[in-house]
Amino acid sequence: MRGSGQADMSEYYLPVQHKTEEPDSGRRQINSQVRSNTSVVISRNGLQLPRRISFDKWLGIGEQLSRICTSTAWCLGDWLVYGETTFEGKYREAIANTSLDYQTLRNYAWVVRKFSLGRRRDALSFGHHAEVAALSEPEQDFWLRKAEELAWTVKQLRREVRMSLRERFADTGLELGPGSSRGTVTLKVPISAAYMDACHAAASRSGLKVDKWAAQILMQVALRESQTPAS
Repeated sequence: MRGSGQADMSEYYLPVQHKTEEPDSGRRQINSQVRSNTSVVISRNGLQLPRRISFDKWLGIGEQLSRICTSTAWCLGDWLVYGETTFEGKYREAIANTSLDYQTLRNYAWVVRKFSLGRRRDALSFGHHAEVAALSEPEQDFWLRKAEELAWTVKQLRREVRMSLRERFADTGLELGPGSSRGTVTLKVPISAAYMDACHAAASRSGLKVDKWAAQILMQVALRESQTPAS
């Protein structure tokens, strides 16, 4: 990988080859072989391939690109969570110097926090996990397992989860709002103004607007209580 020394690097090389890092060097030294005519260069505008490569190498490049694309959201989320915990007070300035959207990163980070590495399913996309991130862990695992077994798309998983939630709240007496075709209800909840700052702060940490954050918290509590045996 070659960069200009700034956060948003414009070119990437496959495969990546590195020299041993010099003890007195503050940067990783990149092997000059990555600039040879046998390299595959990924720029912001496309892919540059050597004039002649074997079918197996061409296929391998596609597999690497596929892995990069499918893991990007997870990796960016993990990256932001690490920066938040390790470089408090500095990471936001660093993000501002990149081409990355902070709110999008916060959304990625919110999902990442809901799923440790061991709970992320390779057969499902980041989008699948995001659809159930607001649920309790048992509910997350249940729906992800079903999605994997039945080969559901993200849209199918979303529909099934919403139908299930709709059925659970069917006996609550809540009236469906304008979004009823999407399985949503509208609630008006009075709250003391003294708590609004705390709500905004909590929503911001989750990378969400207050209304979406409140809806997710409400669903989490409702589902958890529905699974708790009556005393």
